[in-house]
Amino acid sequence: MRTNIVLDDKLVSRAFRYSNATTKKELVHTALVEFVSHHSRMDLRELQGEVQFRKGYNYKSLRKGK
Repeated sequence: MRTNIVLDDKLVSRAFRYSNATTKKELVHTALVEFVSHHSRMDLRELQGEVQFRKGYNYKSLRKGK
C-alpha cells in the first residue's frame, strides 16, 4: 500500500539510532511489525483463574531437577 505521511524528523533520527534500518520505509515497516507484535501479546493478567495445576504439583522440586 502506497501512502504519504509526515514524520517527525527528530523522532525518525532517534529511531534510526536504535534500528538496523537503512531507509525510512524499512524503519516504518519495522516499527509497525514491533507495534503489532507488542499489542497482540496476551496480557498474563487475562489468564487469572484459567490455569489449573494438577494436585501434588511441586514447582520447587522441578527447579532442583528432581
